[in-house]
Amino acid sequence: MPIKIARDKLNHFFAGIVMGAILQGLFWNFLPMRHVLATILSFSMVIIVSYGFELVSLITGKGHYEFMDAVAALSGGLVGIGVILIFVVT
Repeated sequence: MPIKIARDKLNHFFAGIVMGAILQGLFWNFLPMRHVLATILSFSMVIIVSYGFELVSLITGKGHYEFMDAVAALSGGLVGIGVILIFVVT
């Protein structure tokens, strides 16, 4: 039985993929020969950005706060980081 995922969550997931891939690429360029540190920093930034947008929505009252949006973006960010790791490491 296929799982139905809301369109909103898919948008956050795909945005997370792009964000994770871009951050991983940037940190690898800024920190050559420090690949573990670059990966940890990019993962940390994905967490901060994903949940930060949700916190801003909660605090300001503008937008819609939903924790699962941050989880979807975070999981997409992990996929984006993983894709970059697969292509660069091999």
